[in-house]
Amino acid sequence: MNPSVAVVILNWNGKAYLKQFLPGILLSAYDNLQIVVGDNASTDDSVSFLQENFPTVKIILNDQNYGFAGGYNKVLERVEADYFILLNSDVEVTPNWIKPVIDLMESDTQIAAAQPKIKWQLNKKQFEYAGAAGGYLDIYSFPFCRGRLFNVYEFDYGQYNDTIEVFWASGAAFFIKSKCWRETGGLDADLFAHMEEIDLCWRLKNLNYKIMYCPDAEVYHVGGGTLQTENPFKTYLNFRNNLIIMQKNLPAGDAIFRITIRMFIDFIAWWHFLLTGKPKFTMAVSKGHWHFLKSLSKTNKKRKAVQKTYSQHTGVYNNSVVWAFFIKKIKYFSNLK
Repeated sequence: MNPSVAVVILNWNGKAYLKQFLPGILLSAYDNLQIVVGDNASTDDSVSFLQENFPTVKIILNDQNYGFAGGYNKVLERVEADYFILLNSDVEVTPNWIKPVIDLMESDTQIAAAQPKIKWQLNKKQFEYAGAAGGYLDIYSFPFCRGRLFNVYEFDYGQYNDTIEVFWASGAAFFIKSKCWRETGGLDADLFAHMEEIDLCWRLKNLNYKIMYCPDAEVYHVGGGTLQTENPFKTYLNFRNNLIIMQKNLPAGDAIFRITIRMFIDFIAWWHFLLTGKPKFTMAVSKGHWHFLKSLSKTNKKRKAVQKTYSQHTGVYNNSVVWAFFIKKIKYFSNLK
């Protein structure tokens, strides 16, 4: 029998997405599967809709909105399976989207997490922002993907059909062995949302686990389903959380060096937002930095005893992706050197 798998969807006022995409998830071609919806205290009628229309789906209720990270932590405390799949509610799946990834993860005990190929639900020939063909970090821990650099989304011509180890797997369709989830304590709830999966993958890599990309499975993500891309709160979370995960996971001296440079790069973004008439985004960067500095002591307590040298990790681009994209005008991952 195949290993047991729990597909776990965290819902918050997402009735429309559940109605659209849950029927396809229930048709997934895998024979040892349970479907779970964890509800983050929705104020719409999501729960009653599920109870009336999807009686085979297990519903787990959170007493408040704990965000993406805290919400999943609360829900997965009550789920038993060999593998968890954290699946965004705005993801359309294909029938055989589970088994290729599970087979890959079963092939190596050091593989802790993985993702399928993630493309855009509104144009299924194009890669999607959140994950694409696997996540990387640059020399200053700026995240990007194969198939997506900033606002340039490549079309899928089979150029990323190789199974490879990456730095991080997307939280839009995140496969993880349950024992590894429990070993690391799951997601960092203080991050609330955004980059929590990168932090988890980084912690796993510091424990010598592998994070993989599986091109033989494919899903389609709407994107921005719960928090739109052009949103100052998302900007705040991204700038704050990126610095926090650097402090948590880099060796101490290296963390000071890279965070200092990264904050300077962020300051350039601050000026860009100001000069282009986006004062709310300027304030979001300032707020993100201020809250990062306020949390230095708390974050320091989360550091583990051992952090691997950054350059030793697979999935690190040893140059600046910001410089490559904006100054050298490199728009495609395959052209990075």
